[in-house]
Amino acid sequence: MNVRKVTAASAVALSLALAATACGGGKKDSADGNGGDKGGKITIGIKIDQPGIGLKTPDGKYTGFDVEVAKYIAKELGYEEGDIVFKETKSADRETAIERGDVKFIAASYSINDKRLAKVDFAGPYLLAHQDILVRADDNSITKPEDLNSKKLCSVTGSTSAQNVKDKLAPKAQLQEYGGYSECLTGLENKVIDALTTDDSILAGYASQEAFKGKFKLAGFKMSNENYGIGLKKGDTELKDKINKALEKMVADKSWQEAVDANFGPAGYKNEPAPKIGNIVK
Repeated sequence: MNVRKVTAASAVALSLALAATACGGGKKDSADGNGGDKGGKITIGIKIDQPGIGLKTPDGKYTGFDVEVAKYIAKELGYEEGDIVFKETKSADRETAIERGDVKFIAASYSINDKRLAKVDFAGPYLLAHQDILVRADDNSITKPEDLNSKKLCSVTGSTSAQNVKDKLAPKAQLQEYGGYSECLTGLENKVIDALTTDDSILAGYASQEAFKGKFKLAGFKMSNENYGIGLKKGDTELKDKINKALEKMVADKSWQEAVDANFGPAGYKNEPAPKIGNIVK
């Protein structure tokens, strides 16, 4: 009699467990308090002010290459697009956002370097960018970095890009610091400055905007290597492995190249082939 009672109870317990598994969508990455993904949501850090990379449009939508990468990864982790909560993560706040658990991961033109690796881990890289310059489409006077001598070179306040050019390549360049890249573009369009410098992917994103199509061109100087990676909490090897597999799949099924062409192509961006996972180009 006692045996029959135990067996019946076990059967009920097993039935409930199976029902919970069937309804719970076990495919989703488990909620662990990192990234606010309880309740079926996942929070991802992105830029919201970089056209072509990560941009929040006036109607509240998110566009850009990094956004497409983030959505693809989230899908491979088991989340629908409607489950994604995008969170702005400015450059200076990225490590803090990861360490605090504000986001599950970050896709935000996040270059992998030793200083950052001391605080966070990276999946990828998923894009190899280079420091470059943007000039007016009809300007043929700058064909090599040394031609920037005596030219007015713009970058944003606090950036090291323009200073790197002056220190290493064109000591007579006239540095101009503006509050944002859009201001540099306006200055470039109006011939107040001669060139704008930062990562080629960022330059291509801005130049691909409808208002600027055909007005600017990338010089293709490749003055540095910038390996963009997916930032995540240090020591989370399980998530890192899952993201790496998602990136490999994105490249294999051509979604990666489609995202590159859609977001950077209008500026004539000549992208490097998709980097191999773990291959950091110095």
